Amino acid sequence: MNEQYFADKTFEQHHNPLKGEYENCIFNHCNFAEANLSDFIFLDCTFKDCNLSLAKINKTAFREVTFKDCKLLGLRFDSCNDFGMSLSFENCQLNHASFFKTKIKKTVFKDSQLIEVDFSESDLSLARFDNCNLLQAVFDHTILEKTDFRTAYNFSFDPEINKIKQAKFSIHGLAGLLEKYQIIIEN
Repeated sequence: MNEQYFADKTFEQHHNPLKGEYENCIFNHCNFAEANLSDFIFLDCTFKDCNLSLAKINKTAFREVTFKDCKLLGLRFDSCNDFGMSLSFENCQLNHASFFKTKIKKTVFKDSQLIEVDFSESDLSLARFDNCNLLQAVFDHTILEKTDFRTAYNFSFDPEINKIKQAKFSIHGLAGLLEKYQIIIEN
């Protein structure tokens, strides 16, 4: 299959993308659930109200890509091309996604569900979790230095096995750091 180059285009309600490189493109209301997007390149692209759940993204490049109001269930970002990976998420469902060993510094997660997401061994330095549900998200040997958890909720992780220097938490979020000690915290 010949790869194609697309620039400055808007795709509406698309279902079968052509393999290639997409630069400065917008995808609106596209359904790429279970699609094979392996080896695609997305540069400065925006996905709005799209479904990419369980899509195959092996060696896919996401550079300066924004997802807004998207459903991204079970995506394996750990299988992507990590060179220059830069993502942001707003009002997205990322449940059961994996960022295992990814370097996603400065990533913004805003108003999103990240239930049971695997962040093990990833680098989330300077990332921001604004109003995000992190229920049963896994942080294991994760770099969380200067990461902002002040408005995140339902997170729980061990500060002894994660790097959390200068990470930001609200007083309400401290319970998620102490859960392993099984202590009772009352208001």
